[in-house]
Amino acid sequence: MIEVKDIVKSFDGNVVLNHVSTTMEDGKVNMIIGQSGSGKTVLLKTLIGLHTPDSGQILYDGRDLAVMRNKDIRMLHREVGVLFQGSALFDSMSVMENVLFPMEMFSHASEAEKRERAAFCLRRVEMPEHVWNLMPSEISGGQQKRVAIARAIVLGPKYLFCDEPNSGLDPKTSLVIDALIQDITREYNICTVVNSHDMNSIMEIGDNILFLKGGKKEWQGSRHEIMESDNEALNDFVFASELFKKVRTAAKKD
Repeated sequence: MIEVKDIVKSFDGNVVLNHVSTTMEDGKVNMIIGQSGSGKTVLLKTLIGLHTPDSGQILYDGRDLAVMRNKDIRMLHREVGVLFQGSALFDSMSVMENVLFPMEMFSHASEAEKRERAAFCLRRVEMPEHVWNLMPSEISGGQQKRVAIARAIVLGPKYLFCDEPNSGLDPKTSLVIDALIQDITREYNICTVVNSHDMNSIMEIGDNILFLKGGKKEWQGSRHEIMESDNEALNDFVFASELFKKVRTAAKKD
């Protein structure tokens, strides 16, 4: 579980996160949503530790990120997996080498054990063995996402951060990646945090959704509660299209 307590973050006097508090739960897909400029990307980067908050606390199962020693931070990094926007695979490394990379950095296992773990993760994301030695440029965008997920979970993380995981993917592949993220989250009881603007993802896998507006927490709830929400700002964002307006109307009738 990740607890965010009264976080404030500003850049050059411009407040981007304004006293944001929330809880990210284990075994659930915790989503951060909001319009461009709402602060969702800054919040995700602050949670990971790429930004230092001006004030407030970020607690990883009770451990305060702000007061951790370097040794403790390194141990925490061992528990964190990150799925970057665009996958961010190393072009000069094969599929297998990309998945092995975190273990080369953080694991003291033998080379055989590392390769066995990498192979397990590649199979878990349904990457066939004949592509393991290919370069990222030789596989599809959806396959690159799968490899990036395998790399993110290879160390057995307690916390998984995903930045726009469906960016650049077609709708069908996006659904597959959503389902994979949700399955892995539940299977390993991971605290998964997803930054997304994809309405399909929100409706499909949003167990716990934080909606930011102007750097403030505007609303929080599940994908089911969205359908019943009377928050005008949330409804204007989520149900902006005529299609989603019809979906919401149909859901209320049921």
